[in-house]
Amino acid sequence: MKYLYLLKLPIIILFMLISCQADTVQVGEQKLTLSNTEKENNLEPWKAKWISTVDKLDSVNAWTMFQKSIRLEEVPPKPLFSKIAVDSKYWLWINKQLVVFEGGLKRGPKPNGTYYDEVDLSPYLKKGENQINVLVWFFGKEGFSHKNSGKSGLLFEVQKLPALSSNDSWKAWKQGGFGHTQEPHPNYRLAESNIYFDARKGSLDLTNSVALGANNALEIGRAGDSPWGELTARPIPQWKDFGVKNYINTKDFPFTSKGDTLTMHLPYNAHITPFLKVKAKAGQLISIQTDNYMGGSNPNVRAEYVTKDGEQEYESLGWMNGHEVHYHIPEGIEVLDLKYRETGYDTDFNGVFYCDIPFYNRLWEKSLRTLYVTMRDTYMDCPDRERAQWWGDLVLESGESFYALSPSSHLLTKKGILELVNWQRHDSTLYSPVPAGNWDRELPTQMLSSIGKYGFWNYYLHTGDRQTIKEAYPAVQRYLSLWKLNDQGTLVLRQGGWTWGDWGSNKDMELLYNTQYYMALEAYALMSQLLGEKETFDALQLKMELFKKNFNKVFWTGAAYRSPQYKGATDDRSQGLAVVAGLAGEETFQHILRILQKEKHASPYMEKYVLEALFQMGYPEQALNRMKERFAEMVHNTQYTTLWEGWGIGAEGFGGGTTNHAWSGGGLTLLSQYVAGVSPLEAGYRVFQIKPQLGFLTHIKATVPTVKGKIVLQIDKDSAFKMDLTVPVGTKAIVHIPNAFPKINIDGVKIQGVGQADSWVVEIQEGSHQILAKKSE
Repeated sequence: MKYLYLLKLPIIILFMLISCQADTVQVGEQKLTLSNTEKENNLEPWKAKWISTVDKLDSVNAWTMFQKSIRLEEVPPKPLFSKIAVDSKYWLWINKQLVVFEGGLKRGPKPNGTYYDEVDLSPYLKKGENQINVLVWFFGKEGFSHKNSGKSGLLFEVQKLPALSSNDSWKAWKQGGFGHTQEPHPNYRLAESNIYFDARKGSLDLTNSVALGANNALEIGRAGDSPWGELTARPIPQWKDFGVKNYINTKDFPFTSKGDTLTMHLPYNAHITPFLKVKAKAGQLISIQTDNYMGGSNPNVRAEYVTKDGEQEYESLGWMNGHEVHYHIPEGIEVLDLKYRETGYDTDFNGVFYCDIPFYNRLWEKSLRTLYVTMRDTYMDCPDRERAQWWGDLVLESGESFYALSPSSHLLTKKGILELVNWQRHDSTLYSPVPAGNWDRELPTQMLSSIGKYGFWNYYLHTGDRQTIKEAYPAVQRYLSLWKLNDQGTLVLRQGGWTWGDWGSNKDMELLYNTQYYMALEAYALMSQLLGEKETFDALQLKMELFKKNFNKVFWTGAAYRSPQYKGATDDRSQGLAVVAGLAGEETFQHILRILQKEKHASPYMEKYVLEALFQMGYPEQALNRMKERFAEMVHNTQYTTLWEGWGIGAEGFGGGTTNHAWSGGGLTLLSQYVAGVSPLEAGYRVFQIKPQLGFLTHIKATVPTVKGKIVLQIDKDSAFKMDLTVPVGTKAIVHIPNAFPKINIDGVKIQGVGQADSWVVEIQEGSHQILAKKSE
């Protein structure tokens, strides 16, 4: 093995990051394209028609069945892709086999656009008679993650088999049984409705022949027509279906209900659709909801089922989430079975972090579970109250995904980036959540964070996806043009639609704005250099240099960063952000440390940046201690497998106090990035750093799933420093060894490391290696 030893290694080389331009990520043996541009430019014209029923079911919470029967004289070619678009969701069966469970994405790649799925039909079609059934659920109302088109419809295109494409030869009818529950309905943030089904009026045995008297479908438009608009290929995988499972506390079936509410336990907080099998008289109402029904403060979705006479089974198709499913089953009904189906984003839990103190392992695991339950059509703040793609949350979620999930998760971040810039308004403002139909207020600090180095640029750094940065760049440029500097050379605050910096008290808003702005400038500069915009890059470098000087002149008091007009207690968030933004010099670190040991005002959202500042300043023990103190109640809680929105639950928390909130998982990133020490130095992990900060920990194991493969390491630190390391093919690692251990041996060979202030540094090529460093021979 050949080693290259460094004569000089800068602590950070910002402009190395532009060298990787990969546009794909590897997921197992499959490559997922990170840019749809070429694919979309080569689409053949669509021949299918948008179709609906003669009943024109455009009301809220409308369910329509579409069916096509066709005889094939030979086995169809492989693959045989269909393109399926709906507003809002669909279920697809071919020849009595479920092919897609909850297809479609919430509407809004652009304000007037719709996503379509691509599904390979060839494994399900056969020679002879074939039957296709598509059940479409039309939300029919706006939400914080959905833009309502106002018209239900199906577009089903099969270019290689035009006879299957949707037109008036299809059958279409209102799917009987579906209706509306009584109040309460889901809060206004959700586009979904409660699901009500009366088995006396319809059947969900969707593989039966056509309903008697069904009419031919009505052709109501062509691809690209209003109101569905421009069509965009689904940029993320179909959901992973974990199958129908037993609850943890499976009952001794069958039994006769006493009229109680049955509490069925899930193994963890998950997206589920509840299933039941009963024997009952007709007309009895069974109610189903989860323990997360109130979403901290506001109702979300629930289900109701009205029985027919006899034995029957039912699965409510709209997903809900929680740790428990509550079935209220009237007295006298014989319960034959209760189960659930778990579905979720199609990614794998490939990341690992383990250390010798169980608290941090549990925090990492709860962060991962929280991350996964806040992924579906978009990254979302919470899966119950809102299901909304707030970008402050997404910045933290995407950062966690790079350390915890397989690369298929990167596509959800890319989708969020393109949605954010495609929804940019004519006045150049950006806002989230989008897609949305009933929200349009800009949160300036979140928008600065989104386009900044922890948002768009961090995505590029971990993926090497240059094309997405190229597509987003003009929107970044336009948005930052809205921000101006005052005569002191610091930021003029823009109010936006909602002047929000964080939940909690003692927010120094002027500091929050200025630090976020500087990080957005840095990302803009890096994007400019990446894309060859040299004049813009040079101007931004000068602007950043002057801004940093003015920032410290205006806000540094000699003991803390404070805005001149701010009267509250010193804001811990702002001290942390000044450090991670790169605005605070080393001469401020001791002062900031004292502040962060005393002041604790940040919500779990901003706490990530406070803790990160402690690591960046070189205080890992203090970071680990504060992390343990702040998150202790959440981590030790045995009722919930997920982390909360605030430091308390419900009324004790912030903003409604959900128990599964995306922004609380920043500890996962910090444990992998700083404690294990793994981070990319070149985009796409061609060169990466391992600079562990164990603090008082003595043993860690970590796996980081990168686009180049898994980085695997194990570190033991006692009287010696030992590291087992796997460096993926096509990459190299810059490894930092604590300076207390100068006698370095790698794979049995003595090495002279390059000295830095706090470590010895060596560059290691791909392969598996053993590092042993001692204080002396």
